[in-house]
Amino acid sequence: MTDLAAWHRLAGTAALPHGDGAVLLDGFHALKHALRFSAEVPLAVAVDRAAALALADDLAPDVREPLAALLREVTPEAYRALVPRPHPTGVAALAVRPPRAANLEALAALPRTAPVVVLDNPRNLGNAGAVIRLAAGFGVTGVVTTGTLDPWHPTVVRGGAGLHFATAVEHLEAVELPPGPVFAFDAEGDDIRGVKLPDDAVLAFGSERSGLSDALRARTDHLLSLPMRPQVSSYNLATSVAMTLYHWSAG
Repeated sequence: MTDLAAWHRLAGTAALPHGDGAVLLDGFHALKHALRFSAEVPLAVAVDRAAALALADDLAPDVREPLAALLREVTPEAYRALVPRPHPTGVAALAVRPPRAANLEALAALPRTAPVVVLDNPRNLGNAGAVIRLAAGFGVTGVVTTGTLDPWHPTVVRGGAGLHFATAVEHLEAVELPPGPVFAFDAEGDDIRGVKLPDDAVLAFGSERSGLSDALRARTDHLLSLPMRPQVSSYNLATSVAMTLYHWSAG
């Protein structure tokens, strides 16, 4: 099947830096969200095409038509050869990663109507994906990571359910953060409940292991903390981001 040769050729570009490569969409829901947010999807496959389209009829009728035009049925063996970890829906696709320049422009644009979330040297790929999914749900301007984690890693995209295409997702150094007042979170900071977060805020969350880096602290304008019962050491990263974005949205 010529489509499989094209798949392997495109998949080989996934490691290219700065938005030049392909993105693996792992499962029906990742493909659904990518289509909803205008991703360019050159290839999509399913082990059971009829079942995937029935899922679209039930859960996402808005993308049923483009999905029907895209999906090609492949054997279970061929599908397993295309993805590192088969998804229960038996669906996979390759999308074109948004240009880095366009994401950087969106992150830098002022005035903003929603914050930027910064994950400072995150370690857990699944946590990063969950944060991107949250950010898309709240309509934030974008999600930035510092450190070594690639925010477009396939595991992060899987954790984000394809919602990378709903917001600007990029890797930057701490000195390159988007404009706006930086509110960083630390146990020693002021209680967030006494602070109104502006729409142009840059909301920074430290590593799950070591907290905020020195470079990020040097950029911080306001140090905040989340309410927490004594003797509880920390919240999950995605939980912290969810609490903060809810506080911003309710303000």
